[in-house]
Amino acid sequence: MTALTLFDTASRRKRAFEPIDPTRVTVYVCGPTVYSAAHIGNFRPAVVFDVLVRVLRHAYGPGHVVYARNVTDVDDKINAAANAEGVDISVITGRFTEVYRQDAAALGVLPPDIEPAATGHMAEMIAFIGKLIADGHAYEAEGHVLFSVGSFPDYGKLSNRSLDEMIAGARVEVAPYKRDPADFVLWKPSKLGEPVWESPFGPGRPGWHIECSAMIAATLGETIDIHGGGIDLVFPHHENEIAQSACAHGRPLANYWLHNGFLSIDSEKMSKSLGNIVKPHDLLARGVKGEAIRYGLLTGHYRAPLDWNELLMERSRKSLDRLYGVLRRLKDVPAADAAPPPSVLAALGDDLNTPKALAALFEIAGRANKAHDEAGQAAAKGELLAAGRLLGLLEDEPDAWFGLDRLDPAERAAIDDLIARRVEARKAKDFAAADALRAELDAKDVIVEDGPEGTIWRPREV
Repeated sequence: MTALTLFDTASRRKRAFEPIDPTRVTVYVCGPTVYSAAHIGNFRPAVVFDVLVRVLRHAYGPGHVVYARNVTDVDDKINAAANAEGVDISVITGRFTEVYRQDAAALGVLPPDIEPAATGHMAEMIAFIGKLIADGHAYEAEGHVLFSVGSFPDYGKLSNRSLDEMIAGARVEVAPYKRDPADFVLWKPSKLGEPVWESPFGPGRPGWHIECSAMIAATLGETIDIHGGGIDLVFPHHENEIAQSACAHGRPLANYWLHNGFLSIDSEKMSKSLGNIVKPHDLLARGVKGEAIRYGLLTGHYRAPLDWNELLMERSRKSLDRLYGVLRRLKDVPAADAAPPPSVLAALGDDLNTPKALAALFEIAGRANKAHDEAGQAAAKGELLAAGRLLGLLEDEPDAWFGLDRLDPAERAAIDDLIARRVEARKAKDFAAADALRAELDAKDVIVEDGPEGTIWRPREV
């Protein structure tokens, strides 16, 4: 494919992507904390970095990209949920890990190659913390182990903040046992009723930041190609990951840092107090198609803010209707073997410009409509499907997308005949006949939409 450039948060510029080892490209993305069904903002990185991994696999080969996305299954919110139900935390984490996987699959997100869970890497975390203590980068205090921020001169470079700014304006817990207010917890005592693990520093559980550093080292290596996550993780989570990993290993944690922008709901921040939490799990339960949710998340550039609302959902569904409508009209034309066209590869190669890539899909669909011979139709159809696969779109059967597979074949044939006659009437400017045919279709509870790619229809209940 064309060259891949990515905006690196650490250097604050686009950089040409050059993997450490082209035969083993490594990607790690911070995954869900599994105490409830994930909200739509949680799924933006899942979808964005799924596209990145698809692009990397296209460029380097499916067997040469290793993608890890963790599960945080040790957390205060998990403890609270378990206590509320009177169950072990594994009941909560097991349930919502499976919900997350199902929701992700419905949105076309491929499973990661590796899905490490924090509880499965306690030994690695304890060893990691022990090395930081031994090397003078961490210290024990009142049952806690804290990372000494002053021992790492580059602290703050990722977020481009001074230490004073970080202490004043961020999520920094000031405690009397800290040598410096910015020092952060690597290990802490468990409270009564919380899960506990034995360690040389006393019984307790890990801090949040050490989990990812230990899991990355255990599954991918000490230095990886790409680390991704939401922009809200730059500080303190990723800043702290960098510090503890660099001090433990004497080398950078990642060569490229990618962060997706915030997602708002109807121009407001999502919050329980506003009652505007949107969860794909709930959208899917009410019949919204996962691919429409995915399309909506890709309509904005991943680094830009994105406002989620009903209008975006409706536009996303209608856009996919147009593309699936083309595929349905070409259902009897075998797709030619094709690679994603240069227009799509160039868009995604330019820091994952998904809006531009989506626009290219409609250019391909237009060529498919205008092709007058089967060879041209087959070539365009092949390109459209190949481009769709790279974006995780157009993976459904057209008839299933429109709900036509649930209709009686004779009923479908009758409606297709009415649609074809209406199209001919419109071409002939016989609008009275076209309106009469539209009325017949309305009586059959058929929704008809006319667009640049032609006329599409679906049963009203779909």
